Order: sequence, then C-alpha cells, then structure tokens
Amino acid sequence: MNGKALDYKKEYKDLYMPDNKPVLIDIPEINFIMVDGKGDPNDNPEFQNAVEALYGLSYTIKMSKMKGLQPEGYFEYIVPPLEGLWWIEGGSFSFEERDNWKWTVMIRQPEFVNGEFYRWASSEFFRKKPALKTEKVRFEAFKEGLCVQIMHKGPFSTEPLTMSRVDEFVLKENLKSKLHTGGKHHEIYLSDYRKCNPETMKTVLRLPVEKK
Repeated sequence: MNGKALDYKKEYKDLYMPDNKPVLIDIPEINFIMVDGKGDPNDNPEFQNAVEALYGLSYTIKMSKMKGLQPEGYFEYIVPPLEGLWWIEGGSFSFEERDNWKWTVMIRQPEFVNGEFYRWASSEFFRKKPALKTEKVRFEAFKEGLCVQIMHKGPFSTEPLTMSRVDEFVLKENLKSKLHTGGKHHEIYLSDYRKCNPETMKTVLRLPVEKK
C-alpha cells in the first residue's frame, strides 16, 4: 500500500462517498464481522454491546501486528466504518415504528482476514471481554448486489426525506425495491453518531433493488 494505511472510504469512493443524488451501483461480495439483534437501537444494551464487540474485534485484528501475530498478507489499514442492516418480518418497514426492527450491525474486514484468523481474534478479544461474548457474532461474506445509494447529511430523523428521493429514482429508472422480498435497508455511518453533532452527520443509505 506504498507505506500508507489503506482507507477503504477513500480507496472505494463509489461505495462509501456517494453524492447527495441517488445512483445505481452493484455491490461486490465483502467480508464482515456481524452481530444480529432486534428492537429499537436507542437505549438498547443489546445494540450497544454489539457495537462494542464489533469495534473490539476489529481492533484486535488490526493490532495483531503488535504481538507479531498478523496473518500472511497483512497490510496497514484504517478500520472501516460501522454499518447497519435494518428490516422487519412482514409488513412495511417504517422509520418511526422501531420496536419491531431486526438488525445486523457489521464492520468490513480487510482481505487478509479469513475464518481461522477471525477465530483467533474472537478468542483473544472475548477472553478479555467475556461480558460481550454472544453467539450472534460471526465472520461472514455478504454480497448485496444491485442497490440504489445516496449520501444523507443530517440527523437520522430526516432520513425519510432523503429516502423519498431514492424512491423517486427507483420509479424513474423502472426498478423495484427488494425490501418486501428479503432485502434490507442499509446504512453506513461515516460519522460517529455517539459523539458528533447530528446536523453534521454523514450516512450512506442503500436500498436493494432489482430490474423490472
């Protein structure tokens, strides 16, 4: 990487830095550490623990070099942003009604990470943080495929306005949303929502679609 840490946001701008206008994109298969859960994420200990476990595992992998335990092919990189998949079982997904939400939070992993190395990192991390251990955490490849994505700027509460532009694009381009056929609303949190001003937050929004 020419001596510089790989920043996935800058290296793959098409995936992480879209414009504030909807665009159609085909997302390739990517490896993630994932944790599943359900319910409103606000003031939800299960959600908070999932996020903490994801970051803990990701930094255990990144810092493996400090112990000389980095796997073959290791390179310097910046831990990618937190992402979330959101859906419900039956009915129409609503941004306002959150109690019935199901979710998967996840962080992308560099290409040198495989199942064996993930198992080492998991054992190493949960040995130090046993309270965060859960059967719902896993290392898995995720291929999203065809999506419409857009950059949302501002608080989460105004996402429906941004998504309305996505819906208009879907109709105009003769596409069909897959939210009712197993697709999941996808968010990539470029800003740390725990610390920054909601008005300045940047979040990539994705809608899985198919051609009619």
